[in-house]
Amino acid sequence: MTKKTIAIISYITLIGWLIAYFQYKNGDEKSPLVKYHLEQALGIIIFSVVLSVALTIIGMVIPSLARILSVAGLLPLILMIFGIIAASNESTSPVPGIGKFFEEKFSFLS
Repeated sequence: MTKKTIAIISYITLIGWLIAYFQYKNGDEKSPLVKYHLEQALGIIIFSVVLSVALTIIGMVIPSLARILSVAGLLPLILMIFGIIAASNESTSPVPGIGKFFEEKFSFLS
């Protein structure tokens, strides 16, 4: 697989991230592009879990907000789309909002 393909696959759910991670780790050459997008995708996955838990708790406490909050649950999908677009352009631009926070945070990817 090309480095661009691996970077794109990293955004496709946790299974896609694992496939991309093992392709990156077992590859001869460690691409900075793939490493960057693995970091961004893992950040989106972590953000997605935290957001889901928070929205569930808020929805249980204030049931009248549940429908409105369900729209906020689409945010990780939107961030994944931004990441896939950046990876397909071979760009190392962070995803909007949370991307800067997850740059260089995961030392096990080095």
